[in-house]
Amino acid sequence: MGERENDELDRSDTTLVIVTGVSGGGRSTVARALENVGFYVVDNLPQALMLEMAELAYAAGSPARLTAMVLDVRSRAFSADLTGAVHALKERGFNPHVVFLDAADDVLIRRFESVRRSHPLQGDGRLADGIAAERKLLEEAREQADVIIDTSHLNVNQLRRRVEEMFGGEDARRLRVTVLSFGFKYGLPPDADFVLDARFLPNPFWVPELRDLTGRDEAVSGYVLGQHGAVPFVDTYSRLIVGTAPGFEREGKRYLTVAVGCTGGKHRSVAIAEELATRLRESRVSASAQHRDLGRE
Repeated sequence: MGERENDELDRSDTTLVIVTGVSGGGRSTVARALENVGFYVVDNLPQALMLEMAELAYAAGSPARLTAMVLDVRSRAFSADLTGAVHALKERGFNPHVVFLDAADDVLIRRFESVRRSHPLQGDGRLADGIAAERKLLEEAREQADVIIDTSHLNVNQLRRRVEEMFGGEDARRLRVTVLSFGFKYGLPPDADFVLDARFLPNPFWVPELRDLTGRDEAVSGYVLGQHGAVPFVDTYSRLIVGTAPGFEREGKRYLTVAVGCTGGKHRSVAIAEELATRLRESRVSASAQHRDLGRE
């Protein structure tokens, strides 16, 4: 299995995903999702063993061609110098992808309180103290990330589905675009690479027969896309993303989040996000639409 097979492969053919992030951010869910799409997952790996684990995965050939390493700040061997560790992997010929899981402080506090657990770094202090200490420790890791997933408004199934869409399938090395609708009243998505504002369009909320529907309904979609400027808006951003996708792929970026916002995240942003994702797929860009705030109103 080893030598003959590896004569035909170089280290960049071994897909390495490094998962880290804040405690309570969803690392266990991501690990299970990666296993679902065929990854060999090593949980709670000390950072000092990353290069050794990568070499073992390469030597194993096909059985470990897809390998994920989940790093945990609670490991005694954890170091904030993730940049150096990733650089060492790249120098050896690997092409690692770093996924960072984040969530708002209030969400993390609720998650810890719901399971009646203390934060691993809070010591004798409060939950908020542990979260703050961990954020400081993880600053460099967050900056190093290829993709940041904010899990504040994602349930377990939504997070699992997002990870499976990112890493599943034969085209896992291609750029994958998530078109994410949201409501400005609930805050900007912190993991967005591009933010589009659909509030220049008339709001279907003020049309009585459309108020209780969503942007997924044909009546609302038709209304939104029929407004002056809506189709050129989608066309412009579709061309922008399609035109820059090859460059992102050349530079090793695999995941792009395009956030489309309106006031409440129910009508205009949802309709535009669905249409933009459709246009991107028609242009052979791997894209899916997700809706962060749908159902909150």
